[in-house]
This record gives sequence, C-alpha cells and structure tokens, in this order.
Amino acid sequence: MKKLAILGSTGSIGTQTLQVVDEFPQLFSVEILAANHNWQLVGEQARKYKPKFVVLNNKSAYEHLAGEWRDENIKLLYGMENLLKILGETPLDMVVGAMGGAIGIAPTLRALELGIDVALANKETIVAGGDLVRLAQEKSGAKILPVDSEHSAIFQCMEHAHGAFSKILLTASGGPFREFTKEELYRVKPAQALKHPNWTMGRKITIDSATLMNKGLEIIEARWLFNVDYDNIRVLVHPQSVVHSLVEFGDGAIIGHLGAADMRIPIQYALTYPERMPNSFPKIDLAKLSGLTFHDPDREKFPCLDLAVTAGKTGGSLPTVMNAANEIAVQAFLDEQIGFMDIPALVEKVMQKHTSVPIESFEQLLAIDRESRIISENLVKAKH
Repeated sequence: MKKLAILGSTGSIGTQTLQVVDEFPQLFSVEILAANHNWQLVGEQARKYKPKFVVLNNKSAYEHLAGEWRDENIKLLYGMENLLKILGETPLDMVVGAMGGAIGIAPTLRALELGIDVALANKETIVAGGDLVRLAQEKSGAKILPVDSEHSAIFQCMEHAHGAFSKILLTASGGPFREFTKEELYRVKPAQALKHPNWTMGRKITIDSATLMNKGLEIIEARWLFNVDYDNIRVLVHPQSVVHSLVEFGDGAIIGHLGAADMRIPIQYALTYPERMPNSFPKIDLAKLSGLTFHDPDREKFPCLDLAVTAGKTGGSLPTVMNAANEIAVQAFLDEQIGFMDIPALVEKVMQKHTSVPIESFEQLLAIDRESRIISENLVKAKH
C-alpha cells in the first residue's frame, strides 16, 4: 500500500484526495493528516482513516480537538515544527501538498529534501520558492507530480510525446466575470466572486480564478515544472473547461488533454502514477458537447495576469512578494475591506516598493514574505 501524508486534509483538494482514497482503499493508507483550524472535520477524518498522526496548525483548534480526543493510537500534535518533525520520522511514499497559501512551502520543501514524492496542489510553494524547490528536488531525486488540472494535463501530454515541444497552451475558464465590463468589475462583491461557473474549489483559489491571478500563478508554476521560457507559455480562455491544457510541438502538432471538470481525476493520476485505474468519477460524452471555444484573455480587465508574468520574468524575490501581497489582498476583499479591482492595484503597489534579490535560503524567503504581508496590510488599512 502507498503510505500518504495529506497536508490540508480539510480543504477542497484534501477532502477530494480522501475521496480518491475511498475509491481505492486497497491501494492507500493515510499516515498523517494535517489541517489548520477545522478541528471538527479533521477529527472525523481521523476517526475514519486511522492515521498515526493528526497535526493542527492553529492553537485554538488544537486545544478544542485535544479536549475531546480519546484515541490513544492516533497522536495529536500542534504546529508546523511538529509536522516537519514527523515527516522525517514516518515512513511515507507520498506527501499530498494541499495546504493553501505560503504556509505549504515548509512541509513541501521538507518532503522533497527527504526524498519523498510530492503530489503538489499548492502552487504558491513553487511561485514563492521555485529556486529552493528545484534545488531540493535535484538533490534528493524526489518527484513532483502536479495536481492542478492544467499542469497534470501538460504533464500527461508531454509524457507520451516524442520530440521537443515549442509551446504550452494553458487553458483558463475565464472565471465568473469574463463577460463583465471593466466598470462592472469595480462593483463585484465577494458572494459573486465565490460562484465559479465550472469548478468547486476553496475560497482563495476561487477569487484568484475570478481575477485571473490563479492563471498567472500557474504560468510561473509551469515555467518551473516544465523548464519552459515564459514567452513560450500562452494562456487561452476556454469557458467550457473540457480541454485542461495543450502542448504544441515544433512540427505544428498540438496534443491536448480532455476530461470532466472534476479535481479527483488529476488527484488520482498523481496518486496512482504511472498507472491509470478505472473509477466511478464523472466522464465526458463528446457527442453531447455543444462546442469548444478558445480566445485570448483581456489583460486590461484582468491585470493580475501580467503582474504575475512580470514577477516571474523578473525572478528572485519578486514572485514571493507578489504572492504574499495577493494573499493579503484576497482576504481583505473577502472581508469586504477592499473592492475587487483593488486586488491587482494593491499587488502592483507592493511589487513596486520591492527591489528583487536572489532567494538563497528558506529563512530569507520567510522574512521577505513577512515584510510583504505587513506592507500589504498597511495598504489595506489605508483604504479605510
């Protein structure tokens, strides 16, 4: 059986990963469950999957669960330090990196340093710490298997192709506001932005999808995962979310990956790689599709896309800064402290205040991340 650590088990990717485990109980055993604050759900998960360890990163949540914990066979722990410790002490075949935001960087790096394969859903890890991730991976030989539907699609398109590719065609649904005017975007409320037309995802990534920042982060992720120049990554808005991405080759051939808009499918491929296993998840019927359309994104309406590309091309610490500013801005929008179009404006201001430097250590990355969050929070406060 493949021994798993699921980091972010109570989030959208984490819960769907456990649904994949349910689909193939003979293939997987859950050794570690880690979550932030949803102690009720992680408690239920622990009672069902019987891991060796449960880790909560939020002190209050840990104390709530500890107050009612009775299972002596499952060790309940608090904090990132303990999570990093047990990753090194527990026999594991794969770590599922599904923690949202920059908090997922440390355990992902730790897993790679230990030589443990990572099924990566936390794109912020590569965006903010790409140099460190690549170095850790090269030293240990551990594999990164992409969980993002787009990067899983690209990975699969490249896997069976012969010859060098010339371009990655990264598809985007366009989010819920692709038909909005720029003026209408200024009036968008959180409740509207949280209604994605095609995908069921967590709150932060759903807002990122609405601003197209998610696609910007995916451009940076694709650059690191597939060693491709930014100029050879093209974003195409594909509202139907049937083609999850494509790869163009030098001879003009294009290979694409099609599938249902269901994250359990790329999660399963990462977990069972290189095997393909029959499942009960939804399938698409090509005969019932009314049509597949593609068009270029409107970069004026959605400036986050170019902000991410600028950060990626500049490199060094700027992607870390951009990512931190975006996380603060998105939360401020969800809390109704700033407007929808204030998100890219705030991110751009924080980026302009920063002079990029090479990232040479995790401690340096954390310091830059922390400083960028403080600057971002001060800009949010200044809006009031």
